[in-house]
Amino acid sequence: MWLYALLFLALLLLLLARSPWGAGGGPSPFAADTRRPPAPLVTDKAARRTVVKTVFSADKVPEGLDAIVVGSGIGGLAAAALLAKAGKRVLVLEQHGKLGGCCHTFSEKGFEFDTGIHYVGQMQEGSMIRFMVDQLTEGQLEWAQLPAVYDTVVLGEPSSGRTYRIYSGKKEYFQGLKEQFPGEGAAIDEFERLVKSVGRGTMLVGVLKMIPRVLATLLCRSGLLPRLSPFCRLASRSLKEVVDGLTTNRELRAVFSYIFPTYGVVPSKASFSMHSILVNHFLHGAWYPKGGAGEIAFHIIPVIRKAGGNVFGKAPVQTILLDAQGKACGVSVKKGQDLVNIFAPVIISDAGIFNTYERLLPAEARALPEIQSQLRMATHGEGGFTVFVGLNGSREELGLEPTNYFMYPGNDLDEIMNRYLASSREAAAKNIPVIFVTCPSAKDPTWETRHPGKSTLAIVTFTKYEWFEEWKDEQVQKRGDDYEELKKTFVDTIMQVVFKLYPRIEDRIEYISGGTPLTNQHYIASPKGEFYGIDHSIARLQAKAIATVRAQTAVPNLYLTGTMATTQTPRFQISTPLGKQDTGGENLQSFNEIRGQAAATPWGNARAAGACLSGAAWSQQEEERAVPPPAPGHCLLAQH
Repeated sequence: MWLYALLFLALLLLLLARSPWGAGGGPSPFAADTRRPPAPLVTDKAARRTVVKTVFSADKVPEGLDAIVVGSGIGGLAAAALLAKAGKRVLVLEQHGKLGGCCHTFSEKGFEFDTGIHYVGQMQEGSMIRFMVDQLTEGQLEWAQLPAVYDTVVLGEPSSGRTYRIYSGKKEYFQGLKEQFPGEGAAIDEFERLVKSVGRGTMLVGVLKMIPRVLATLLCRSGLLPRLSPFCRLASRSLKEVVDGLTTNRELRAVFSYIFPTYGVVPSKASFSMHSILVNHFLHGAWYPKGGAGEIAFHIIPVIRKAGGNVFGKAPVQTILLDAQGKACGVSVKKGQDLVNIFAPVIISDAGIFNTYERLLPAEARALPEIQSQLRMATHGEGGFTVFVGLNGSREELGLEPTNYFMYPGNDLDEIMNRYLASSREAAAKNIPVIFVTCPSAKDPTWETRHPGKSTLAIVTFTKYEWFEEWKDEQVQKRGDDYEELKKTFVDTIMQVVFKLYPRIEDRIEYISGGTPLTNQHYIASPKGEFYGIDHSIARLQAKAIATVRAQTAVPNLYLTGTMATTQTPRFQISTPLGKQDTGGENLQSFNEIRGQAAATPWGNARAAGACLSGAAWSQQEEERAVPPPAPGHCLLAQH
């Protein structure tokens, strides 16, 4: 068996050496360290609007585009910025009015709310993710580290249940568990070993998306992957199966599994490898962007514009345009009652696999066997419900903490989740299985200066799209009394639990709003109001699925970025858990994803700078770039 493995690796090295990936050439996005001392925080609203609220207009579209990116979530912005740093002129088009996807913030009644970023791991100095983010933002994005206890797990009522603290640190995380679960040292040691082995085995998974499909298929069929990679070996085992085999202690099982809401799959259906990615992601601790999540887009967008590109909101892409040979050649954007066709040799979609393939592609492209095969591999993830709370009072006055709380009514996480998801619409609010509570205002060291005497909470749980589907065709904010009453039952039940966690806030609420799957559907175009796009179940983590869905698509010149194009977890990895929230952009995606994208070529070769283009694809585009964009008559408008 090892002889076959060595022969395969030798063949792989030979192919890489002969491929454009190994050929070098092309400007590198990291040829120079672009970091500079952070400038003072920009708080002037008018100045910020010029960056994050630029409205699409046909006469503002740059000439000579190298690429168009659909969607301004972190995947789209990162791909565009990497290409911009390699000298490419990129246009990013966002359907929402404010740029940044789930990295943007919104304001109501004088309160500023994050829509998706609640905390981020692996931002320690010297990490790959920190390097990538620093380069994408030219060192302007600063991070505040959360306390040593960044997460707290509550099993039962907050006032009377059992509380377990999660500590940052590769050793402290597991030592903290041992102190809270005396006598379970052997189980915790084995959990640590398995989690860290998965982390060490992810590189080979990335290779599956980089090598030619034929070679990836051969590797998947060879049976070598489980032997070569712990990630692949454990990907087929559920989280519940693994932790149940480690201990009979039901509370410890729950604490091992507590972070599953960050990728949205119950323990019995979640891959242990997926879960391990999240645990590894936060082992060094957690961070939050100084100035709020809006700073991420605020500092990436200028990098794109500096290279001659631009980023526009209120630019809903209606179709991806194809030429007579079936190659992607542009997009059609709705502006008022008109359609504006924009052309570029490369189209990159950060709109999600369902929107890209089912809504934006013409019928003839959608029918391609490879497209249909990928759609069959994808299912919709769970919908989400978010509550935004604005409070009169400072962190100290209200007793608020920067620590995140995961609150469960019991210790059988699978049972309470399944009971809830099987509930009727009328009974669902009485069975809420998990409440995630976070206090963005307590995490941001600039908050008190920017919003003195105010505080905010963001509270998240799961919900089914079907419970709210009845009102999907109604106008946003005008869905009627029955819809509002149903929302209120969820909000009231959730807040009764939160009041037990933070009792001082009960009479200090100045603003409260609930967002349903229909909210997600409206603002971020998630087809079923999903938090994380596709369902990240065990099937999603299998080698064949990983190798099949990659940046390149069956449509020439069309590429994917986002969670479907990579292997990492959606909540990223930039990560935050609990993301795709109430208002804004596209799925938040991980900076691990960005790293995976950039790894599509060697650091010195920017031919695929966003991990959206392979070296071969970009060299081909360079040749086509000399040809003027096709006239509208030569480009087929997608029909749907």
